Amino acid sequence: MLRRRNAGGKATRGTVYHYDEDQDYGYVDGVDGKRYIFGRGDLRQDVSLARGTLVEFRADDGTAHDIVAASTPRRDRSKRPVHSAERRPAQSIGLWAYFGRAMIADYGNFNGHARRKEFWAFYNCSIVVLVALSGFGILLNLAISGFGNAPRTSIGYVPALLFVLAMILPLIALIVRRLHNIGLPWFALRQPWVA
Repeated sequence: MLRRRNAGGKATRGTVYHYDEDQDYGYVDGVDGKRYIFGRGDLRQDVSLARGTLVEFRADDGTAHDIVAASTPRRDRSKRPVHSAERRPAQSIGLWAYFGRAMIADYGNFNGHARRKEFWAFYNCSIVVLVALSGFGILLNLAISGFGNAPRTSIGYVPALLFVLAMILPLIALIVRRLHNIGLPWFALRQPWVA
């Protein structure tokens, strides 16, 4: 949970980007182009935390404080197409559901954002599936060669190999969407990390 500071900060405006009620944190996109994090304790009044809600707040070191609803209506943003990852509500779902969505609905979707939970759910579920397919491959190779002999074939590893090939594109797409979520462009992968 975020601690609320009573220190000053500059007054600015922005729109609610995301709020996770389970974790009690969210983000506001400021008009200055920066993204600020906030918690429910940073709300000065009851504000709708729906995506796109126009708010006024005090910006202090990457954190939004004293958030109130803005009095003017929200301007229409650019006319760019909205892709499935951006259109979805930011609700918490199960790990296997995130994995299935990344492998089916967002298979080659490089647009939008991916939450941290979505990224790690895909990664962990991929490892579980790969270990299960490898174990199946070992048993199949032993069954073909006879359980008393050393395996003489590798045909059992074909399902694991096909799974690895099938998950390369969704993994890259998920990494790009995760970089969008933390405010980095996709080519940040090529830049050296500076401490």
